[in-house]
Order: sequence, then structure tokens, then C-alpha cells
Amino acid sequence: MKSKEYLSLLAAMQRTELYYMAHPGSSSAVRRPRLSMRGKVWTALLGSNLRDGIAGFGATVEAALKDFDARYLQALRQSASL
Repeated sequence: MKSKEYLSLLAAMQRTELYYMAHPGSSSAVRRPRLSMRGKVWTALLGSNLRDGIAGFGATVEAALKDFDARYLQALRQSASL
């Protein structure tokens, strides 16, 4: 891994932990979705794939985690109303 890639990954990990500390009761802090980046979009995924799991997307780590939190709660509400 190149040093620039390593530093970028380290920064993303730190931003993720800061988000969890700022939102300790959030779905993302509790469930710890897997983070990845495709192109310029961050993805926070809980599950084995996008189709079967719950995912949040964003231009930043924080945006993806915030979107994940909203989608996770939406999925809980939908399953509760069934």
C-alpha cells in the first residue's frame, strides 16, 4: 500500500471513530457497518451485499454513516409495521 493510500485510510478510520464517539447511540455506532469507497462515494454496509443488507451512501465517511443511520431506522420501522 502506498503511503498516500495508507494515510487516506487512516484518516477515514479516525473520522469513523469520531463519528461513533459523537453519536454513541446511533445505529452505525452500535452495528458498525463495513465502510468502503467506490469512486468518490463512501458506502456503509451492514450485510453481505447491497441487495440483502442495509447501506448508507455519501461523499464523506460521516455522510455515509448518517445515511446508514437513517436507512437502518427506516428498515426497523418497516419490519415493525409488517
